[in-house]
Amino acid sequence: MAIKIILLVVFFGVMIGVGVYAKKHSTDVNGFVLGGRAVGPWLTAFAFGTSYFSAVIFVGYAGQFGWKYGIASTWIGLGNAFIGSLLAWVILGRRTRVMTQHLGSKTMPDFFELRYLSTPLKIAASIITFIFLIPYTASLFNGLSRLFSMAFPQIDYSVCVIVMAVLTAIYVIVGGYMATAINDFIQGIIMLVGIVAVILAVLKVNGGLTGSMIELSKLTAVTDTGKDFLGGFASFFGPQPIWLLGVVLLTSLGTWGLPQMVGKFYAIKDEKAVRKGTIISTVFAVVVAGGCYFLGGFGRLFVTGDQVDAATGNPVGGFDSIVPSMLENLSPILIAIVLILVLSASMSTLSSLVLTSSSTITLDFIGQFTKMNEKKKLISLRIFVAIFIIISAVIAIVQAKSTVTFIAQLMGVSWGALAGAFLAPFLYGLFMKKVTKGAVWASFIAGVGITGFELFVMVSKTTFTNPVMNYLFSTPINAGVLAMVAGLVLVPLVSLITPKLEKKKVDEMFSCYDDKVTVEITESLGD
Repeated sequence: MAIKIILLVVFFGVMIGVGVYAKKHSTDVNGFVLGGRAVGPWLTAFAFGTSYFSAVIFVGYAGQFGWKYGIASTWIGLGNAFIGSLLAWVILGRRTRVMTQHLGSKTMPDFFELRYLSTPLKIAASIITFIFLIPYTASLFNGLSRLFSMAFPQIDYSVCVIVMAVLTAIYVIVGGYMATAINDFIQGIIMLVGIVAVILAVLKVNGGLTGSMIELSKLTAVTDTGKDFLGGFASFFGPQPIWLLGVVLLTSLGTWGLPQMVGKFYAIKDEKAVRKGTIISTVFAVVVAGGCYFLGGFGRLFVTGDQVDAATGNPVGGFDSIVPSMLENLSPILIAIVLILVLSASMSTLSSLVLTSSSTITLDFIGQFTKMNEKKKLISLRIFVAIFIIISAVIAIVQAKSTVTFIAQLMGVSWGALAGAFLAPFLYGLFMKKVTKGAVWASFIAGVGITGFELFVMVSKTTFTNPVMNYLFSTPINAGVLAMVAGLVLVPLVSLITPKLEKKKVDEMFSCYDDKVTVEITESLGD
């Protein structure tokens, strides 16, 4: 207990210290929201990665998908690294930085207004962002509750939530984006070291990697066709590769449309920072995401027969109980490291979410109806950081006292709605001049509509006689992928039949890509 408390005190002390240090960078709106668009590659890459991977990944997704797909769930982490990080940086990074600066855009809803010349689009995007970041945050706190109750059984979980919420609020309110970025870097280092230490300790229980793989290969999985698959949980693609592909797509491609992720590209400093950040972010994702899902792949070795529901074949305590059960017998020092790891993952993602939400509400929603000077905007930003954290903490405490145990599903709904609504119009908007306002509205409606219907199906436990409908809406993962695909198809199609934007204005927007720059020969060989 003493070790855990000492580590927590040091951890929280550093977080607050960083907030105070970064105060000088948050004296105006640009500094508070974007760090003055002067954030270097290491801070940006770690901010991207720690916003991406939270307690939901470590506890919810790693447990659930490791249970379903075995060691093949590692592909989800690799997909996150090479699609969600590497390709996102290569395809979106530079163009996002250039166009958002040219337009003067500070948030994703702001981008939709300036790029598509439509204030209603900005208002709608800000509402969607605010609403669907709430279940995301709830799922984040729920993941933390599982490990906290294991590490501190004597202390009520509500105390942990309140302390974490207050400390996060302090450093975000004081230091803004720069405090978040610096703390993300520190928390990212903790996550890298922690996940490696935990993997080694867990594998050691069953005789290392070889012994663990042998034990896993003894288990029989059931395929989509209902046939037994001997050793399926230790196989390369697992027992259900098609379903696995859907998870890879949602958790990887989905980040391209998440406001809190794309916003990191708005703030990056320069070209060199983009190149370095691409490499750093990818390596970080390979270790953290790959490590989490690799660890979750061995979950079945730590759940005994009496802990499995005979009717469903799933753990009695839900999928969220799997990873805690893998860790409960580790040494006190390792459990303390795990606790700090999950706190780091949770607080970094929480700070990114509340900053995104408060800036969206202040700049894109309230700012649309009320005239505010720079000082009032800063005050409003800080107030809404506090409000969003309070709402999140209350939901987390209520949720922990209830019977809700499906944090991965909550995250799937959030990701599906945001990515389904925003991915296509944002991506096409950076590359194509002929995208129309009507096409953006179609994407918003499809993304929210599909995932909203999935939420209804999930809550009401509706089933369909049609096998296609049953498959598409059987999980938030499938519905989220459907929402993204729908947007990617609808935007170009609807753009063909709806009124185009004024050509002169669109050409001016894209003129930022035609600006000439001079570089040294070490950067380019020339013509």
